Formats: sequence, structure tokens, C-alpha cells
Amino acid sequence: MKALTDTSRRALYDYVRRRPHPVTRDDAARATGMTRGLAAFHLDKLVDVGLLQAHYETPHGQPRGRGRTPKVYRLHADGVAFTLPARRYEIIADILAEAMSSGEEPATVACRRGHGVATPDAGLTEVLDGLGFEPEPGPEAVLLHNCPFHALASRYTDLVCGLNQAFLSGVIDGCGAEGAEARLVPRPGFCCVEIRV
Repeated sequence: MKALTDTSRRALYDYVRRRPHPVTRDDAARATGMTRGLAAFHLDKLVDVGLLQAHYETPHGQPRGRGRTPKVYRLHADGVAFTLPARRYEIIADILAEAMSSGEEPATVACRRGHGVATPDAGLTEVLDGLGFEPEPGPEAVLLHNCPFHALASRYTDLVCGLNQAFLSGVIDGCGAEGAEARLVPRPGFCCVEIRV
């Protein structure tokens, strides 16, 4: 991640990451040997890119003094992860967890989930791209150059590809893409599902 290539920013990120409580700009500046202004600049950049979260509160273990409550920083609650090409294993995990807890068929849950991520005002290609499928529209089909569930699909092909097909059927329906259909067309280098138009 480019934001962490700057050594000052990386030092601040590492400092905040290792603290059990949110830290102030003063704490971070002292710990890293920076001026308060420089530390504040880099901390706010880390907030801007989503690596840290900031809010105002009295620091842990310090009495509330006079004046403004200081801005404190902590690691982003959701964490940060990225892969290239895009992988979205949490979608399959959520589908299976919901199916297990509700007793519904996983394909039914997958279709509903797909419908839920789509919006009629967004085009099908735009939604597929946002999900990491790397779509390439053609005259008869939309080819999906990436499978966001690749590692799981290679180990549990029938299960994962079937859920993917149901999920994409829901996406198609949610986008209002009439006449489009998610079909299993496994082949090397592509997602196992193709969208026929």
C-alpha cells in the first residue's frame, strides 16, 4: 500500500497499531521523534486512506483537563486487506454462515445476497466490476476474467461454482438485466460463470 512507503508514516502506523488504546498526536510525535505538526499530517493521511480511524476523546488513563478534547487515533476496526486480483471470500463465508444458521438452501441465500448487492440504477457490468469479476462485455456474453472465489473454487469446485452461479443470478435480477442469464461455463483463465445476454 503506497501510503505506507513513506518511512515517517509507516513508523506512525506501526506505533498506533501496537498500542492497546487510541493515541494522541502528542503521544505519536514523542514516540516517533517527529514534530506534533508533522505527526498530525501523517496521521490524518493514514485516516484518509482508511488505515486508521480518528475521533475526539480524553486519552486513556489521563484526567479530563481544560480545553478541547484531543483527537485520538486507532487502528481501523475492520482491518485492511487487499489482494490482486480481487478476492471476496467473505461473500461465500457469509452465504454459508447464513445458510447454516437459517436452515435455508445455500443457493437460495446466494441468490438473495446477489440481489442485495445490485441496484437497478447501476449497470450489470459496473456491479460485476465492483465485485471484482473483471467483466468484458461481448455481443453474446459477458466474460468474467476473474473469480473472486478462486482458491475456494479450485478446492470445492461444485459447491463454490454453484453458489457463484446463484449469486450472479441474483445480481442479474437485482440489476434488472432482463434476458441475461448466469451459466456455468468452466474454462481455464476465466470465472466458471459466464453471463449470457
